[in-house]
Amino acid sequence: MPHLENTVLCRESQVSTLRSLFGERHHFSFPSIFIYGHTASGKTYVTQTLLKTLELPHVFVNCVECFTLRLLLEQILNKLNHLSSSEDECSTQITCETFNDFVRLFKQITKAESLKDQTVYIVLDKAEYLRDMEANLLPGFLRLQELTDRNVTVLLLSEIVWEKFRPNTGCFEPFVLYFPDYSIGNLQKILSHDYPPEYSADFYAAYINILLGVFYTVCRDLKELRHLAVLNFPKYCEPVVKGEASERDTRKLWRNIEPHLKKAMQTVYLREVSSSQWEKLQKGDTDSEQLKGLSAYTHVELPYYSKFILIAAYLASYNPARTDKRFFLKHHGKIKKTNFQKKHEKMGIRFAFILHKINSVKKMSVVCPM
Repeated sequence: MPHLENTVLCRESQVSTLRSLFGERHHFSFPSIFIYGHTASGKTYVTQTLLKTLELPHVFVNCVECFTLRLLLEQILNKLNHLSSSEDECSTQITCETFNDFVRLFKQITKAESLKDQTVYIVLDKAEYLRDMEANLLPGFLRLQELTDRNVTVLLLSEIVWEKFRPNTGCFEPFVLYFPDYSIGNLQKILSHDYPPEYSADFYAAYINILLGVFYTVCRDLKELRHLAVLNFPKYCEPVVKGEASERDTRKLWRNIEPHLKKAMQTVYLREVSSSQWEKLQKGDTDSEQLKGLSAYTHVELPYYSKFILIAAYLASYNPARTDKRFFLKHHGKIKKTNFQKKHEKMGIRFAFILHKINSVKKMSVVCPM
């Protein structure tokens, strides 16, 4: 599909695999598909775009929002009920507390004519949070097609590998699909596709090339790079707007943007200042010392979370060395029970012993006077 190829870039292999797994609308698809990859590798975007473009009935649920079993199951059923009936018919909310009730209600909802003879897709984003819920939930979703005897496919989107996801009791093995990280060429192609209409594609591609040359070694997150590209582009094209340089004068454009990119590198991932504050700083309307986030970060060499790790390690260093095995190992063996006496208790015993000796000496002196 030409529209899909222009919308989803650099994921042709994954799109082709998913389309072959989905098959025709009335065909039984694979019961469960496990899609994994690092953050901002296109898992959610590709899945949503493919299902919307093919106009397949699907339900998308984020497991971070639905943090309990009841919230998750009710969210799926209510969205599914919205697909199968009109707005007037689905005004009542469905309640579901157990997975057995979910299977029963799912069968009832999928009897509707709008969902008959076609595959229903349930997409669970951030699926690693399912591991913290009931033990029967993940195996149940993996075998949902078998349990309900319906044409349904469950897609699990996660950032961890299946080997760390698999339950110890065993379960139905899903089809595993990996989304690798974008290469620098992929990032160049994707980011260049976002060029503003008032500038040429080649001019924006040259800007993206400079941006990736600075940030690619420290940041490969597509979302963060896209944010940085939008934030710093007005400063890059400032000489062109003022008439001081042309779009092909890359050397002058680079000298103008270089100090601002170096300053932006200090706050990669942290977002210590808002976009509006950053724009004011670039224009010179705001003194950099007034931006507490930037001024504070220039005095700190460690990353944000590393500071907390360092503090935790410092506090843990006060624990006696003999307690490390007890605190940090699950199977540290039996602990010998010994009777410890505090220092002041020992001093009290010694003091009482001395008093006893003094009293005994006094008694002897009274009985046997000199």
